[in-house]
Amino acid sequence: MARRGAELREHIIDTAKWAFLESGFERTSMDAIATRASTSKRSLYAHFPTKEALFMAIVERSQELFEDSLRSPGHYCADDPAEAAALFCARFLQLLDWPPILRTCRLGISEAEHLPEAAVQLHQVFIGTVTDGLTDHLAAAYRLDRAAAADLATRLLGVTVYPAVFRGLFGGTPSDRRGSAPTEATLAEDVDLPAVREAVRALLP
Repeated sequence: MARRGAELREHIIDTAKWAFLESGFERTSMDAIATRASTSKRSLYAHFPTKEALFMAIVERSQELFEDSLRSPGHYCADDPAEAAALFCARFLQLLDWPPILRTCRLGISEAEHLPEAAVQLHQVFIGTVTDGLTDHLAAAYRLDRAAAADLATRLLGVTVYPAVFRGLFGGTPSDRRGSAPTEATLAEDVDLPAVREAVRALLP
């Protein structure tokens, strides 16, 4: 049975995401996406009038999935705010190290001049929202004002996450692994948790 309505829209977004990740925005045509999605150009344009609109839909979908996967610091440990912060940073690192997310970050950077709105939103997805969530947690847990909590959140992410992410961004093309995103169950296998915990506790009040 042919896909229709919302089901077709989601299928197009998922198909286009992989097409963009593999070939880049400029080199991926709407004709190619329609063929790959097994739909007509008319149906494709009915949902997304431009390639830019389709790309923004992919960004919005990425935000939903990423936020659902990461959650808030309090989700990881309700009783120990330091452990909650450490596990939150570790989970963030685990997700950012997953090839599809890493490649999405690269795509946003490469298209920043052509699609500045999408690049800004991707930055908000992978950096801004995370920093805000950690800031809220630290402000509440340690009774810090917003500016002090934001500074502390930035420093925590700076020592636990960003060095590894920058290595990934500049370390060659990641493998084309399309399986499900890494789960919390494998956090200790995917991330050096003792190192993250040590770095976090060294900076906390």
